Amino acid sequence: MLPPDFQFSQASLQDYVDCPRRFQLRYVERVAWPAPQADPPLENERYLQQGAAFHRLVHQHLLGLPAEQLSRLIVGEDLGQWWRNYLEARPPDLPPLHYPEVLLSAPVGGYRLVARYDLVAVAPGRRAVVVDWKTSRRRPRRERLAQRLQTRVYPYVLVRAGAQLNDGQPLTPAQVEMIYWFAPSPAHPERFVYDQDRYAQDEARLTALIEEIGGLAVGELPRTSQGRRCDYCSYRSLCERGVMAGPLAELEDEQEGEEVPEQEENWDVAFDFEQIAEIEY
Repeated sequence: MLPPDFQFSQASLQDYVDCPRRFQLRYVERVAWPAPQADPPLENERYLQQGAAFHRLVHQHLLGLPAEQLSRLIVGEDLGQWWRNYLEARPPDLPPLHYPEVLLSAPVGGYRLVARYDLVAVAPGRRAVVVDWKTSRRRPRRERLAQRLQTRVYPYVLVRAGAQLNDGQPLTPAQVEMIYWFAPSPAHPERFVYDQDRYAQDEARLTALIEEIGGLAVGELPRTSQGRRCDYCSYRSLCERGVMAGPLAELEDEQEGEEVPEQEENWDVAFDFEQIAEIEY
């Protein structure tokens, strides 16, 4: 079913786990289906745009642009509040070398597994911290975050492929930590430490999952049995699972697959580590 050069991401793997048919429609068949993700659609679109704008602002700030200059670009109440929260309460005590919007990949199960990080902060030879900026309306419970494939993929790929960020030396699992920082509630980030046992579990799980998908025969994959997932899926009418989108007020982060597009279509471009902006704070 998959082309030999197919590249997996945490988003595509999560889609497969949540609904194999959605994975097939979005990543294999690349079906564009004009249906809103949540209702009201215009408010949802505005919120998604604000989230994308926040990520761009933080990226530019980490590259060295002055906060005062970036603040003049802000349009929108949500974005303004998130930006103030970032300036006043971003994660403290991060390692000194900052690599924003870095892309890493590793071979897993016969395919490439790609991770696009909002920020990797490194103290070479000592520790590396993955920071993921979240602008979700509803903050997911820690247990839900722990189950998300993003929490598995990002530390795992960093251990596998992060040597170039660590003076050429491989990172050990115990040196890696992941932080989810929530723009609406910056004082309460979620931190996940990593270790060798979790790394081994993730390697087994991700390898098995990718091999399972890679071995699928041609044909229509099954749809999810959990109807609530269909409420916030743009393919729900195509799958005859309803027409109306779910209410935006009840949209959780785990359903926000389109918050910040992964841009998988551009992942075949070679990544040159010499072009990484290394910013020391």
